[in-house]
Amino acid sequence: MLSCIAALFARAQAPPEVTQMSDSMMNPQIEGLLDRAGSKFRLVTLGSRRARQINSYFGQLGDGLGAAVPPQVASVARKPLSIAFEEIAADKIVPIEASDLPESAPMDPLAEVRDAAEGAAASDPVDDAT
Repeated sequence: MLSCIAALFARAQAPPEVTQMSDSMMNPQIEGLLDRAGSKFRLVTLGSRRARQINSYFGQLGDGLGAAVPPQVASVARKPLSIAFEEIAADKIVPIEASDLPESAPMDPLAEVRDAAEGAAASDPVDDAT
């Protein structure tokens, strides 16, 4: 009986096998992400911008605004940067050059919404005399 307990204890203390894959920051592989982004600087910029967008999406979920784009992949990761890297690995998010953008495209995606709200507020006459 004692040898059986010792064998179970030894098995519990054994290091995990090398073939066992754990889900971590290294999944998806950084080399594959670098190939898709083109450079490590572009990968950092693309990943951080998308992570901020995902964080903003999760932050405004209960408000019903619908201004942010939801995650484009089904992920078990909880951190926005990990989700952003998974989207880049799945080719859902691709980098584009600034020269590829049309000149009339606003840099701020919410600029049109703000302009429309300001225009509506300016067109409503307010009677301050009363």
